[in-house]
Amino acid sequence: MKHDDMKMHDHEMGEMDMHDHEMGEMDMHDMHDMDHDHGDMMMHGGHMMHMGNLKQKFWVSLVATIPIIILSPFMGIKLPFQTTFPGSDWLVLLLATFLFFYGGAPFLKGAKGELAEKNPAMMTLIAMGITVSYGYSLYAFIANHFLATQTHVMDFFWELATLIVIMLLGHWIEMNAVMSAGSAMEKMAALLPGQAQVLDQDGQQHAVDLKDLQEGQTVLVAAGEKVPADGLVVNGQSQVNESLVTGEAKAVAKKTGDQVIGGTVNGDGTLTVKVTGTGESGYLAQVMKLIKQAQQEKSKVEGLADKVAKYLFYAALVAGIIAFISWFFLADLNTAFERMVTVFIIACPHALGLAIPLVVARSTAIAATNGLLIRNRQAIEVADQITMVLMDKTGTLTQGAFKVNAVQPTGEMSKTQLMAYMGALERHSSHPLATGILAYNDAEKITMSQAENVQTIQGIGLTGAIEGQTYQIVTADYLQEKQIAFDTAAFETLAAKGNSISYLIQGQTVLGLVAQGDQLKPEALTFIKALKKRHIQPVMLTGDNQQVAEKVAQQLGGMTVQANLKPEDKEALVQDYQAKGEVVLMVGDGVNDAPSLTRADIGIAIGAGTDVAIDSADVILVKSNPNDIMHFLNLAHATSRKMTQNLWWGAGYNILAIPLAGGLFAAWGLILSPAIGAILMSLSTIVVAINAMTLKLKN
Repeated sequence: MKHDDMKMHDHEMGEMDMHDHEMGEMDMHDMHDMDHDHGDMMMHGGHMMHMGNLKQKFWVSLVATIPIIILSPFMGIKLPFQTTFPGSDWLVLLLATFLFFYGGAPFLKGAKGELAEKNPAMMTLIAMGITVSYGYSLYAFIANHFLATQTHVMDFFWELATLIVIMLLGHWIEMNAVMSAGSAMEKMAALLPGQAQVLDQDGQQHAVDLKDLQEGQTVLVAAGEKVPADGLVVNGQSQVNESLVTGEAKAVAKKTGDQVIGGTVNGDGTLTVKVTGTGESGYLAQVMKLIKQAQQEKSKVEGLADKVAKYLFYAALVAGIIAFISWFFLADLNTAFERMVTVFIIACPHALGLAIPLVVARSTAIAATNGLLIRNRQAIEVADQITMVLMDKTGTLTQGAFKVNAVQPTGEMSKTQLMAYMGALERHSSHPLATGILAYNDAEKITMSQAENVQTIQGIGLTGAIEGQTYQIVTADYLQEKQIAFDTAAFETLAAKGNSISYLIQGQTVLGLVAQGDQLKPEALTFIKALKKRHIQPVMLTGDNQQVAEKVAQQLGGMTVQANLKPEDKEALVQDYQAKGEVVLMVGDGVNDAPSLTRADIGIAIGAGTDVAIDSADVILVKSNPNDIMHFLNLAHATSRKMTQNLWWGAGYNILAIPLAGGLFAAWGLILSPAIGAILMSLSTIVVAINAMTLKLKN
């Protein structure tokens, strides 16, 4: 999908083209069936690999393992329940060979990919363990049956089989854990109905599966039904509950010409909606795309986990070779091979591969269900280092719903004519100030003129032609810069009350002004207090005048204010603070703040919706509630702690296990067998998974 370019007039911030963002083709029907895809895919070490049906592989491998456990000795010891019969050793060889190539295939393929990238990690370690144990056991079988060996060579078929089954079980646990962590996507997909009631050209109604719904079709949404797709109301009036999508609790009035979002719930009225966004281009598809992307992206801590695994691979390789050489001289060739095989099997750090992905998958799922869409995992790690939060005023700290408080024409132009001309220009804009003027004209039943060739003046306002004459809507800064005379006393009086002021001019003449006021968000004061409590410095950035900014800052208990800014000014400020050693979190509307959102260490777009420039932010707040930023900081702190814990659980046991496996403490009777090592490693995996799933958001 590719959204058309949208231009947004901004009296404060100027104009910035909303970048096209490629969301990729995504059928909403596929969203509902996403769990089926997960059955064949598994992320390990940051790489998404085709794993086949792990559940099936586990059960088939388990069936093949049971005879091996019964017929093959454990570390050369015949257990009480074990038995043999003529040809049983050949059966064991055949079953072990099947297990190695069937059950071990995911690990062998994964290792091949890692080695091709010259980046050995978890899969390489596992592949090394099963390959060495199978190869050595094959050598033992040949030596015992076809070579004239004086002593019986012990095989590792029992250990090979149990290791593969345990590894598959571990991966199955991982797969289920990741699927559980990703269930937020399925919950969002469930917001949409399975079918839509499409109206034909002749007005006949018929049901169509959601996956077959197309843009341009007209659908009927009855009272109490879910809106099937993003669209434009062409007939009817109703109240629509958007809380499940936008987080806003109140019902939103909808009438002809208003937009509706797929997944919202219609109220008492009946709406006829023209579809503008189907499954792959709708808002929910974008949201789910973000979650999926967040779960697949790799963070710096994951890079550390992979680096640990790489070092562990080389450490195991060196330790295994040293153990082989040492035991070759201390005992014999068979013992030397046995110790080397044991080291390689023990070193498989399967839990290390799960340590970070499970935590982040869980974290992104918790975030999504709390109105936080994390699209860049690195934001989680940087969050604990934040020293300064820069935030746009309009829409972040204030409601962004402007109301006209004063209309003051100059000269012979009347209030009605002034508002008709300003409305003619402003209806080509979607900025909150434009919305305020249009709402005023609608309430006062002012008939607006027709404007042509309307264009945005970056950082200033709008220009266009009305009845053959050119008019402009500009700011006080523009008037001062161009040395155009205006009533500065009136400006000071209105601005001191917290109003944003726009001027209509023709040439060098000011025709009048409109003053609009915005209201603070009820959560804004709590948010600023919470930042200060955490010793994070809040800074307000705004394109509005200094007086308005200072008034808002005063109402919020005081903070640093940077006013009269253009988009490039905000970005420059972010760079300046970073150059001084500050770690900056930028909060903005995601469109005009895109440069600074991208430049900041963490960019948070507030006010998520169909028009948010999601490509510019690391985190998106669906509910437009600034307090959710504190939820993000709290979740990020808890996530980082879980990551560190899991890294220790995933790799720490090897510090003791590898020396034990190599026989370093053999003189004291402490030697670790491959099977015991595999069990310990599997337990480590389970602990990692459980630890990840205990991650919670504490407000």
